[in-house]
Amino acid sequence: MASAARGSLLALRRIGHKGPDRTWGILSPLFEGINLRNRSATTSLPIQTSFNASPSTSTPLLTSCAPSSVGVSSRYFSSASPDNRKSMLRIHAVSLYQADYNDDGYDAAWKDEPPAATHLNPIERRKADEEEEATWWLYDGTQEARDALEEMREKEAQKQRWIQNAKSPVRVSEIDERGRAYGRGSRKSAQARVWIQPGEGEIVVNRKDFVTYFPRESNRDHILGPMVASQTCGQFDVVAMVQGGGLSGQAGAIRLGLARALEKYNPDYRPPMKRHGFMTRDPRKVERKKVGRVKARKSPQWVRR
Repeated sequence: MASAARGSLLALRRIGHKGPDRTWGILSPLFEGINLRNRSATTSLPIQTSFNASPSTSTPLLTSCAPSSVGVSSRYFSSASPDNRKSMLRIHAVSLYQADYNDDGYDAAWKDEPPAATHLNPIERRKADEEEEATWWLYDGTQEARDALEEMREKEAQKQRWIQNAKSPVRVSEIDERGRAYGRGSRKSAQARVWIQPGEGEIVVNRKDFVTYFPRESNRDHILGPMVASQTCGQFDVVAMVQGGGLSGQAGAIRLGLARALEKYNPDYRPPMKRHGFMTRDPRKVERKKVGRVKARKSPQWVRR
């Protein structure tokens, strides 16, 4: 029986290569009633195909049995009646190979990454739309157009920075837990620290009375300038600690510290003091002596002989 099956298989392979006419006389007793040219069966012939697969090779075995055989499974192309169905006669060899089709390792290595956010803030989207509307005529896809668009964006960003820097900063009151405002001032080599708080207008400098410490009236008027400009004379008590320099430099340092302390107490005092120049530090200092000169600028007396 095995030799008959091998002979049938070889005959079927020859049919595929040489055509059915050359071997029809040989296989006519076995395949009687089958039209090999049209590959249609006039009478259904049950075929059983079994595979004996091994890791190295796979060889299909075709076994042909009589129609009256019991236990033989028949395969057809459709579920119609046996008279109208076409037999599934395979006339070519099929190779089966051993392989690993398990993809659990790939699933374990797969990482789901969240999609990148493509949405924009409504304000940013509106700005992007305005920029695109303003520059649509400039961009045409060339390198020159891209450079010009980039330069325009840089100029626009610089303009926005200028506008932002031109705005005055928001100033708030800075008062400590004792109800005092602090200001620090300097003039020449003098450094002063000034505290103010609501009171009767008493001024103390280095734990001494204001008039006693500054006997010159010009120095006292110089110190009271910020209070006159902000119209706060007699409303605040002033305590100042100053060191370094002379009386003139110390008076200038106390004046700057007093003006800054008034601004910290109430920012509304700043505009009038700013107009009179009390918020600006005086940069003037004694110029150093030069070589070959008596002082910074004075030259020695010239003698003819």
